[in-house]
Amino acid sequence: MRNGASSDAGMNGDGGGAEVRCKHPACLDDESLLGRCEVTTGRTGGPGGQNRNKVDSAVRLRDLPTGLVAQASERRSQHENKRVALRRLRLLLAVKVRCDAPMPVKPRGRTVEEFLMALDGTSGRLGAPAAGCSTLWRSRLVKRAGGPGKIACNPDHHDYPALLAEAMDMIAGESWEPKAAADRLGVTVSQLIKLVKDHPPALVELNLRRGERGLHAVK
Repeated sequence: MRNGASSDAGMNGDGGGAEVRCKHPACLDDESLLGRCEVTTGRTGGPGGQNRNKVDSAVRLRDLPTGLVAQASERRSQHENKRVALRRLRLLLAVKVRCDAPMPVKPRGRTVEEFLMALDGTSGRLGAPAAGCSTLWRSRLVKRAGGPGKIACNPDHHDYPALLAEAMDMIAGESWEPKAAADRLGVTVSQLIKLVKDHPPALVELNLRRGERGLHAVK
């Protein structure tokens, strides 16, 4: 992982398929992500105008390996603000932290041939579209006959930050070229760009990195 510590986060296999682990910290479960954070709470204004009561509901999360900070104070309870801050941190990590692509893991008791077939049930090729993607990505991939598929995930869904992180990692791994990344992810270029655009800071980051390489901006 670049700009952060490596993660052993993993996704369980889907129905006997090959497990492909997501290395990105945005893929961690809540407990594991909180475990690498400095958590501070503070006071925020409650209802009631100038003399309103003060409540200890604000939450600030600092991810220690990267130094990235997310906070929330708009909800009434500390629990809700922690949930909001966690999502904001996941999105921030997805945009700012780059990791290597997910790695396939051969299940115990399976031959190499069975493993390769599990990666792509139609061709068995290791390099087939979406074969090297995480189990989560493949579970969200809606395949289309004879062509690339699309990712089915609302940007408000809990899975979105992890999917965004994987998409950004794959784009970065292809020298910030969405076309090459889309081929590896098994989706159309337009679907990949839409996924990035659903979180505007991700599009800003993509175009910043492309600009550093003399590439035109993605619109």
